[in-house]
Amino acid sequence: MRFEVLPAVDFDDVAALVGPKKPTSNVCFCLSYRVGSKQNNALRGTARAEKVRELCAQDPPPGVIAYRDAEPVGWAALHPRRETSFTRNRLIPHIDDLDVWSLWCFRVRPGHRKQGVMHALINGAVAYARERGAPAIEGYPVDNRGERVDQTMAYVGTKALFERAGFAQVSETRSVLNGFPRVLMRLDLP
Repeated sequence: MRFEVLPAVDFDDVAALVGPKKPTSNVCFCLSYRVGSKQNNALRGTARAEKVRELCAQDPPPGVIAYRDAEPVGWAALHPRRETSFTRNRLIPHIDDLDVWSLWCFRVRPGHRKQGVMHALINGAVAYARERGAPAIEGYPVDNRGERVDQTMAYVGTKALFERAGFAQVSETRSVLNGFPRVLMRLDLP
């Protein structure tokens, strides 16, 4: 299947993928790693949506979206690590001072899963980061060793997904999700 992966500049498309069904809900909206925990906890109801609308208007935007026939079908959070909470994360190490971009969250709409959307998203995120001059891109997936990952915890991706996209594990982390260790995967962008 063919997908077009574009920068997440359309708020309505982002909201369709990671926004709550009820606008006043306090769900993630993919902000937990994008802003500090204090600000994340303070953003309630519609203020969360307004923050995401603001991020969509910034350069670079908060991620990329996979489209199939102009319909948004997948989301990947992507941003320079220095502007995310990963700069202060005590569980996921910094391996050097390279100004890497972080790729940390995936969401595929029901009805579009198991059709290659995740692969398109990771490849599109890599292409976008490369286009923007990122020297490398990092991900922090679970190392599930082929075991099933609970659907609600699959948002970080798997080590195998990142390996298929050319990433290599460069470090262990102290982070665990759904009982699986998370690893630091990196791809240098020449």
